[in-house]
Amino acid sequence: MTIKEKTILIVDDERSLREAIVEKFSREGFKVVEAKNGEEGIKVAFSEKPDIILLDIIMPVMDGMSMLKKLREDAWGKDVKVIMLTNLSDTEKIAEAVAQGSFGYFVKADWKIEDLVTKVREQLGE
Repeated sequence: MTIKEKTILIVDDERSLREAIVEKFSREGFKVVEAKNGEEGIKVAFSEKPDIILLDIIMPVMDGMSMLKKLREDAWGKDVKVIMLTNLSDTEKIAEAVAQGSFGYFVKADWKIEDLVTKVREQLGE
């Protein structure tokens, strides 16, 4: 499977960040779909069945932890790769995300988009 066939879902309420991530992954050859909160994200995830999801933890309507729990209750969703994005360095939330089957996390203040691309490629076996 080539990278061009890989779909990434970006779920983040912070529009400028979401747009920057969408643009970067699009330029990297990914098919990119997006959502601005967990409720929208869960609908997009189940309709598009992305290869990997970048999921913000703190969002209005439905937060990332609630979305992750809903994903993990589904036959397809229990195995989809998820990387959490957060402004928190809250170790409790991070531990909960990992326990729920997240494949990693990035504290927004601590990473560059290039790091995120590298992590996604690793998770997808690129």
